[in-house]
Amino acid sequence: MKTTIRAYAKINLMLDILSRLENGYHDLFMIMQSVGLYDEVTVENDSSKGISITCNVEAIPCDEKNIAYKAATAFFNATGTVNSGISIHIEKKIPHAAGLAGGSADGAAVIVALDKLFGTNLKEKDFIEIGSKVGADVPFCILGGTMLAQYTGTVLSHLPDLSEKYVIIVKPEQDVSTAKAYAAFDTAERVRHLDTKNMLMAVINDDWKTISEKVANVFEQFIEVTDRTVIKGIMRKHDALCTCMSGSGPSIFGIFDDSDKAEGCLEELKNDFPSSFICKTVKNGCCYSDAL
Repeated sequence: MKTTIRAYAKINLMLDILSRLENGYHDLFMIMQSVGLYDEVTVENDSSKGISITCNVEAIPCDEKNIAYKAATAFFNATGTVNSGISIHIEKKIPHAAGLAGGSADGAAVIVALDKLFGTNLKEKDFIEIGSKVGADVPFCILGGTMLAQYTGTVLSHLPDLSEKYVIIVKPEQDVSTAKAYAAFDTAERVRHLDTKNMLMAVINDDWKTISEKVANVFEQFIEVTDRTVIKGIMRKHDALCTCMSGSGPSIFGIFDDSDKAEGCLEELKNDFPSSFICKTVKNGCCYSDAL
């Protein structure tokens, strides 16, 4: 028996770091949005009594280092389910190391797939508890849609669905270390915090005029992304409502309310930035491919 899950990427409509916690983690305020760029994760029962992983991208580790492996282990430990053997295949479309939660989405998909395969009927709180043990973005990637994420990112609040928009995402040829990004925050002499209150109210009211004015990522104050100015300039040239970096980078996204403008932007960006994608906002995280 097997099941295939679409694991959607996320963007941060707002990301602020409020403080560093005593445990070394950071107190975050993030408004997260699922988008229709996705990996496909297929999980199948076998008789190996182990966990095997394959992936279409050679750079992705296919051992215990893969978050999908950690997610499967967390699922079996939390539910007490006996693992008679599973194989996981990840067909990646989300760029890795991009600030789009591609790895977390894969881990989320594995938990959702195993719940279906083994009939454990997990509730939302169970998904959040298991996902939190795997990675901070995993619970959001399971639930998806539009959500407020606080504390380390694992305290989630559902927000009303935003009206559908087109999203252009560009992954520059650059990697950003998340650990170094947070270290840059910790050592910064000055931090300009974001207008979290008015952004939250704008999202609740689906007020895209205000959302577009407030979209921001505190990491842009510390992280230098090659060609960020050029990418944002092309997006604005094609009338993007707003542009921003996602996560700790380096991916840049632009949001559009017109498909023709979004397509025109994508066509121009692909000339110099081959890892450019177009998608729409979506109202869920993981979903069964056979249900689409």
